Amino acid sequence: MKIITWNCNGALRKKFENLLDFNADIYIIQECENPAETKHFKYNSWAENYLWIGDTKNKGIGIFTNKDIELCKLNWSNNFKDHSVKHFLPCSVNGDFNLLAVWNHSNNSPTFGYIGQFWKYLQVNKSNLKKCLIIGDFNSNKIWDRWDRWWNHSDVVNELNEIGIHSLYHKYFNEEQGKETRPTFFLHRNLEKKYHIDYIFGSREFLEVLKRMEIGEVDKWLGISDHLPMICEFET
Repeated sequence: MKIITWNCNGALRKKFENLLDFNADIYIIQECENPAETKHFKYNSWAENYLWIGDTKNKGIGIFTNKDIELCKLNWSNNFKDHSVKHFLPCSVNGDFNLLAVWNHSNNSPTFGYIGQFWKYLQVNKSNLKKCLIIGDFNSNKIWDRWDRWWNHSDVVNELNEIGIHSLYHKYFNEEQGKETRPTFFLHRNLEKKYHIDYIFGSREFLEVLKRMEIGEVDKWLGISDHLPMICEFET
């Protein structure tokens, strides 16, 4: 099974064909438009099997799969102490494992933006994270940890590790959090402003069968988006 996560930086209808050569089973795409509300015929045809959520029809997060894969949206809580967080899209894949698609958002929160949103989501859904993949644009890295808060990137990674969920990139390349050598994001598409903020976390079942991990080539993808796609492949 091959899975790709990519923040397309909008207008996926004009960009999805760049993904076709991957021939992936599952695509998790951030900042994409709702296929149900676009008149783009080719995009609609490609997005024949999907789940999508978003604030507007033009920008959300989607899970797109081959037609023979069964997706079932899961009703996990988006509320932490009466505060709604976003964007998180959980589903069951073929009734075999759970997939949580992530696009961490500022959500107009002066305190709990981005990784704080995921920290809140984790507190109320930790019991659901069994035999699962957590994939997407986290807008976060250990380099932005702050000493005076308990929901840092490192805190989230540690909480996931405690329940047996690890970053597949860091395991595969034997790198430490905050010391990644392969960026996934270039601020304003500037080669000097590179960061690793996209992740694929998986439980033991996926770590044991991880076959390949790679990041898209800068020369090809930076002209299309400010993010590079992250690709993982598992033995089936």
